[in-house]
Amino acid sequence: MAVDAVDAAQIRSALVRLRRTTGLPVAFGGLVESGRRQVRISELSGTATTALSALAVTAGNGLGGRAVALSRPCTVTDYSVSRQISHEYDLPVAAEGLRSVLAVPVVVRRRVRGVLYGALRTAQPLGDRTLSAAVAAARDAEQALVLRDEADDLLAAAAPGAPAPGAAGGAGWEQVREAHAALRALVPRITDPALRDELLRACGLLVAGSGPVPGPRLAPREVDVLACVAAGATNGAAAERLGVGPETVKSYLRSAMRKLGARTRTEAVAAARRTGWLP
Repeated sequence: MAVDAVDAAQIRSALVRLRRTTGLPVAFGGLVESGRRQVRISELSGTATTALSALAVTAGNGLGGRAVALSRPCTVTDYSVSRQISHEYDLPVAAEGLRSVLAVPVVVRRRVRGVLYGALRTAQPLGDRTLSAAVAAARDAEQALVLRDEADDLLAAAAPGAPAPGAAGGAGWEQVREAHAALRALVPRITDPALRDELLRACGLLVAGSGPVPGPRLAPREVDVLACVAAGATNGAAAERLGVGPETVKSYLRSAMRKLGARTRTEAVAAARRTGWLP
């Protein structure tokens, strides 16, 4: 997968959290380059020089390369003399004045996608609490990248050429409706505004016509709940997918039914489709 600005922003955000929660004065990191077994250091936080900028770290080499090869966190107390790692990158590390360093891989779907580093300019052990906080920052980045991957998969389902209402067979059209429901559920979990807008546009591609026709105005969460119901989800399943409680789902569903003049869930879905809120 190609490295892009959105993915790089997730690494940058994780480094901010790493410095805040560990207290380490220096953090840096980057993503695995597409089609290559190396990490390109693209994000620097708290550095005094540009010695590490754009450094390509090959899997297996140095501390970060070791973390990539083993898919687990690695630490050294004094980088320049450590016997646990190879020393291809001693010059840029020394230029930045780093001694104690940790490297945590960002692993998504069993594949290393990047590395987060944290460092001190003194040689002293990095304790378990520091390492645990760094791992937690990496987990945040992993979750964000998982969401991005899921969004990419769902956007593919909404690409030009997706079937129009009435043009697809029953099973094919149900897949489109499931994709719409999944997209709607993802939107509130995305922190990047550009990606949120992209997802909402994709939702629009899956809905008949150019948007809702004049009629009842539904709130975004009411549409989210109806999309889940339309895909066959129970209230409990819809609550889990949307990250809310079952009673909240019931409240949104009742409100949507009232606005649409529907007496049942099935009638509400049918009315939402007629008025262009659902595919």
